[in-house]
Order: sequence, then C-alpha cells, then structure tokens
Amino acid sequence: MAFTLLVNGVEHRVEVASEATLLNVLRDNLGLTGAKYGCGEGQCGACTVLVDGSPVRSCRMHVGAAAGKNIITIEGLAKDGSLHPVQQAFLEFEAFQCGYCTPGMILSAAALLQRTPHPSREQIITHMNGNVCRCGAYLRIIEAVQHAASPGKRTTHATAS
Repeated sequence: MAFTLLVNGVEHRVEVASEATLLNVLRDNLGLTGAKYGCGEGQCGACTVLVDGSPVRSCRMHVGAAAGKNIITIEGLAKDGSLHPVQQAFLEFEAFQCGYCTPGMILSAAALLQRTPHPSREQIITHMNGNVCRCGAYLRIIEAVQHAASPGKRTTHATAS
C-alpha cells in the first residue's frame, strides 16, 4: 500500500505493507535510524518519535496510523543548525552513556517541555518513566531536562549516575 508521511517537515511517499510499523518505515525506507528498536512492545521508549507533538512508540504504530500526521524524529529536532535546548542540555550534562536510549529520551523530554515549560522534578520523572536507560544515567537525564527548562538556572551536575 502507498502512504504519505510528513517526517521532519518533508513529505515522503512510501509503498509498504499495511502492517508495517512506523519504526521500520523510518529506519528501512527513509534511512532515519535515530529511533531504535528496543523491545518491540512499546515498553522501553528507544523507538520514541513525536507524532503531532506527542511522544509515540513507533514500534507499536502502524504506518497507516501515522499517515497525514506531523512526525518528528531526533534527526529533525534541531532547527537552523542549532540543537534543541534538550539536546544541548543532554550534551552539557553528559546525560547518556551508550546513547541507545538518548533519542527517545530527548524527544520525550522535548514533548514535556512543549506542554509544560517549567516542570517540577516529579513531573519530569513521571513523564520520562516509560523511557528505559539501561546504563542508569537517570540522575543526569533529570538534571539535563531541568536545565533545558530553566537554562539560566544552573542545576547540580552529576558526575556519576
């Protein structure tokens, strides 16, 4: 079947089986490999992308359900050559170790800050709960999100997670 997807502001027409997942189409058909295959069950968040501004597990969304919606992947988050504030904060706070979960974490955090510009620590923890970091960098991730929400206010920088 043919589907038209709007990904990172660019319209793409793909011919795939109707049961194809958005994750597979992004990676295999469009070459956007930032979203990662993790559990395949929508439980780890490695495949998170934004669909109409909300974090979605792309391994669980069929491509037909994504057609006609605005899809943002980690490759499309930066604008005009500048990193998104969450991306910049993740770098500054070294909020990753292996990096496998990082695209999903960043996109989830960006969606949170879009809806709640200055979330509490508890709101960050609750919102990010569905994203798994196998390396355990959670403290640095929380601090990076706090910093992205209030860039003028320096939060504690963790040196170990």
